[in-house]
Amino acid sequence: MEENADAFRAEGTKAPAGAAGDDALALLWEWVYDPLTAEILASLPIGRNWRCLDVGAGSGSMSYWLAAQADQGSVIALDTDIRRLDARRAPNLTVVRQDVAEAEFEPDSTDLILARAVFEHLPKAEETFERVVRWLAPGGWILLEDFYFLPSEHAVSPAARALIGAYFAGWKAVGADMHWGRRLPSTFARAGLTSVEMRVAPLGPGQDELDSELIRLRMKLQGPSMIEQGVVSAENLEAFVAGLDDPRDRDVTMLRFCVWGQKPER
Repeated sequence: MEENADAFRAEGTKAPAGAAGDDALALLWEWVYDPLTAEILASLPIGRNWRCLDVGAGSGSMSYWLAAQADQGSVIALDTDIRRLDARRAPNLTVVRQDVAEAEFEPDSTDLILARAVFEHLPKAEETFERVVRWLAPGGWILLEDFYFLPSEHAVSPAARALIGAYFAGWKAVGADMHWGRRLPSTFARAGLTSVEMRVAPLGPGQDELDSELIRLRMKLQGPSMIEQGVVSAENLEAFVAGLDDPRDRDVTMLRFCVWGQKPER
């Protein structure tokens, strides 16, 4: 983690070296979230011949990680945007451009399914989840990670309340379910999965150096349009970004739910 932090370059905001704009945002997102994902997956009995599916693969970091673990098996990296995915990174990696809500795989055809920050954006999340579980082979595992957004009116400063409120409203406007993460444990149980476990991590300004940098970069890229749309003032945006370095503005704005479970053996 420290090596990743050292690889940053200062340029108004920190960004992964050699990347800019949305590419930098996608890479920094992985730097923030990959360590816990890899820790959880490493606790599972991943076989070298496993068939893996990475739903919403993004820039591919976990697809590449899985390809190294299941080096005699296969990994499918599934996403609607595959510009950042490189199938040449591993001989057992296949990149597929498709929405999981429309994708079809054979029942019992996958040993491991990973999906991060995907299902909270699906209009029929539970229905899609039940269909995805059918793709799992008996004894296979599924790990989902999604978020539970805490009320913005409880933020620690006026600038944070204004900024976070506007940001969350934008997610709601595009149909994101702000509370889906909280329902994951019960959703797994209702789908018949066993050995269900979870990890919950707080996220927000000051919680972690890289998390704060992710917020800072997001505000640099998206803040101007929020000001232009009139949903937040330039003064509030400036104050919020400045508060990322102020312990008095440390806050928890959402919770990251990581939930995993196993399909019962027949």
